[in-house]
Amino acid sequence: MKNNKELQVHPERPAIGMPRVLRAHQPDREARAFLRLANLSMSLRRAEDYSLPKLRLGWRLTALALARNPPVGSVTEQLIDGPGGAITVRIFKPDNGTQPRPAFMWFFGGGFIIGDLDTADGICRSIALAADCIVIAVRYRLAPEHDLSAGRADALAAFQWMARNGAQWGIDTTRLAIGGDSAGGNLCAAVAQESLRRGGPVPNLQVLVYPATDLLEKFPSYAENAHGRALLTDHAVQWIEQTLAPSLETLDLVDPWYSPRRSPDMRGLAPAVVVSVGFDPIRDDGLDYAARLRAADVPVELLHYRGQFHGFLNFDSVNGASRDALQRIGNALATVFARQPAADRTIEIADRMPRKHSRLRVTADELATATLTSWIVTERWGIALLRLLSPKAASACRLLIRPWLISTVMIRRKAITGLDRLAARQTWPTEKNCTVNP
Repeated sequence: MKNNKELQVHPERPAIGMPRVLRAHQPDREARAFLRLANLSMSLRRAEDYSLPKLRLGWRLTALALARNPPVGSVTEQLIDGPGGAITVRIFKPDNGTQPRPAFMWFFGGGFIIGDLDTADGICRSIALAADCIVIAVRYRLAPEHDLSAGRADALAAFQWMARNGAQWGIDTTRLAIGGDSAGGNLCAAVAQESLRRGGPVPNLQVLVYPATDLLEKFPSYAENAHGRALLTDHAVQWIEQTLAPSLETLDLVDPWYSPRRSPDMRGLAPAVVVSVGFDPIRDDGLDYAARLRAADVPVELLHYRGQFHGFLNFDSVNGASRDALQRIGNALATVFARQPAADRTIEIADRMPRKHSRLRVTADELATATLTSWIVTERWGIALLRLLSPKAASACRLLIRPWLISTVMIRRKAITGLDRLAARQTWPTEKNCTVNP
């Protein structure tokens, strides 16, 4: 697929409002710096070479270490009834107010195999604050211990629980939304469709972050990105497929319950926010789903980060585009929770290129970004590992180095502000500059 051609939903019908540039010439500067570190680590030993328990632990620690995890009013866990036993949900409240609030349910990503409430923690905290709403993360059953029907049954049951029992937790059940990233985006789309089909609650908004909406078909973006600079590589996809294989033997993946993109009728579905990224093997999957929703007269706010990679939302401590995406998701939720119409537009976000390409300035910016990224990653990983070994020692260490941390954080923030050059432009239905909110 060429970068300057629109995605085709059907051969005879062009897609509506697709990004003008599907993939940047190279990843954004902060993405490049992060991917260098990630690829260096993977060159020593590929993630899929670890045992499944170690891989799950590694992803959990990575997500906890590299998300900002801002403080919120309260975080509690609750067991709810599920089709296969109790389901754990984690409830984030932005403050300790007593007025009923809208709620947003989040399904974490991880190829249906890895991921848990901790890997969603930073995302949920940020969205709770950005949207001023309650956020609920769901621990659904994972493969290969369970087949793919188990996780989505849990997701549907959790959404139904929120709609029926949310008032007990201070939730205004007339204002509900759901979302997820990658595999969680698949669950979100499936739940939105199935709840509508059953005549159940319809969310005010569905948030699909680089969603996998078709479990059978590989799109052109797979060939373009699976062997490049990304976290989701061909090796990783093959490992996911091999790990899932035993749980897929008896399932019909053509069924929209597993591949929501294959639904013959998407009319009446909730408005959507779709986040897509340029350097993503399943980029075209999400774009195709966005186009199909629009073709069914479903409003879609398409946020396309052409210089980012699959999984970037988890790394908002080192990536301004992640902070921007979390804020935009929060803004979209706040809009529908205020009972305003959901946006139907396409916004493309990437590094703002300087007017004059000074090689010295470009080199200096690249070096500064790499240094800052390495500094933050090393510091946060060190604290995360110490917390794993001894929470008390980690707390004592943070108290001892807090005066130093305050000064270095201020220096870093000033440096990051000077380097931050994200630009956002609405490219459909009319072109105009947009506000950047990292």
